Amino acid sequence: MNISVIVPVYNEARTVELLLEKVRRVPVPKEIIVIDGASEDGTREILRGQESIPGTRVIYQKTRRGRGNALKVGLKAAKGDLIIFQDADLELDPNDYPALIEPIVSGEADVVFGSRFLRGRPKMTFLQYWGNMAVNFWLEVLFHRELGENRLTDVETCYQVFRRRCLAGMRIRNNEFAFTVELTAKLIGRGYRIAEIPISYFPRGRSEGKKVRWRDGVASLWTLLLVRLGF
Repeated sequence: MNISVIVPVYNEARTVELLLEKVRRVPVPKEIIVIDGASEDGTREILRGQESIPGTRVIYQKTRRGRGNALKVGLKAAKGDLIIFQDADLELDPNDYPALIEPIVSGEADVVFGSRFLRGRPKMTFLQYWGNMAVNFWLEVLFHRELGENRLTDVETCYQVFRRRCLAGMRIRNNEFAFTVELTAKLIGRGYRIAEIPISYFPRGRSEGKKVRWRDGVASLWTLLLVRLGF
């Protein structure tokens, strides 16, 4: 089963090369699609050296259009049976790929999320932790009927893994970080079986380039409400 690893990148010169090396070393058949959102810190120069490596495609955007938009571009270019989203910041470990795809390959799930919370409370700031908890709570409140007995512990995880055909005909409106929760809500709405597995998590702070802000959490909550209302 071939995998498309979609990597949105913006100003990740410090980590992107090592991240791509880690992805390549994972022993699964894959293509790597990198979408650069008009980086200005030398990331593009690094990627020009990476795009000649077999199995790697780099798409350069002329302007920064958001993480969600980059993922949409990657999805249009993807040819694999399975999709994995991978941020370039090294917070998550590509060595988790085999465990992430196993429930789908075995037929136990249609979608797999990698949870940062199944091994206990991760190292996060107060706002980041409770922001995640708020999004998880309101997803359960708004989509309790569709979720049934399933309970998701990490709605805003980067590691969302699914068969490419799960997105057939699906429209995702959001172009920023709330893309993740919009996709989650719409996968739930389609009745797909979602499994969670614990993943490794190595958080970084703002001084190291972390881009998520409190307003992204607010946008995620608003997005859940809009999807619930049918927008």
